[in-house]
Amino acid sequence: MTIELWVLQTLRLKGMATGEDIGSATGAPAGEVEPVLGELGAAGYLEQFRERYRLTKPGRARLDELLAAERASLDLARLAEAYREFGAPNSAFKQLVTDWQLKDGGTFNDHTDADYDAKILHRLGELHDGFGPLLERLVGLAPRLAQYPRRFTSALAKVRAGEHIWLARPMIDSYHTVWFELHEDLIGLAGSSRAAEAAAEAAEGAQAAAEAAAGRAEAAEAAEAAAGRAE
Repeated sequence: MTIELWVLQTLRLKGMATGEDIGSATGAPAGEVEPVLGELGAAGYLEQFRERYRLTKPGRARLDELLAAERASLDLARLAEAYREFGAPNSAFKQLVTDWQLKDGGTFNDHTDADYDAKILHRLGELHDGFGPLLERLVGLAPRLAQYPRRFTSALAKVRAGEHIWLARPMIDSYHTVWFELHEDLIGLAGSSRAAEAAAEAAEGAQAAAEAAAGRAEAAEAAEAAAGRAE
């Protein structure tokens, strides 16, 4: 796996990033990252704003080429199966973050209730441990994902040390940031997109609502028939 792909994909996921950010996300030493940034800039694939970099249109096109070549080398059937399994922990994590931010589904959590927060953090630890085996499988199927276990573990260690901003704060390598970037990587590896994922979820929701409505209608008809027989 080339560092070029790592760097370009990290910039796509983060929007803008420093060389240090890229090195942290990819696990590549700064001495390896900086020359690559220079080469990619000279090729017109990225542009620099002070200490930060972002992709250009040619850079996105180059990244698409590299990602397509990567997908062609992977076992897509097994990857798709593993991605389907990701749905359950992904839903659990989204609910966990919601519960961390809001109490009772609507009250802002000001984090003055230590017992409430402790329960959420306990759930995070359980989710982390339970998700580990699937993450290992995903790394085995797509080696570029190899830095995610380290990044999750680092964020969790900071949360457990009392630095709770590392659970869900944006713009840093929080647990939520790492989860979001992993999800984006998995969507791409599965050959999908956020728009397609949202459309599929909406269709599933509509189908579930229709089935529920049909079930209520059948129950009402059965009750009405039973009442008629009783008369």
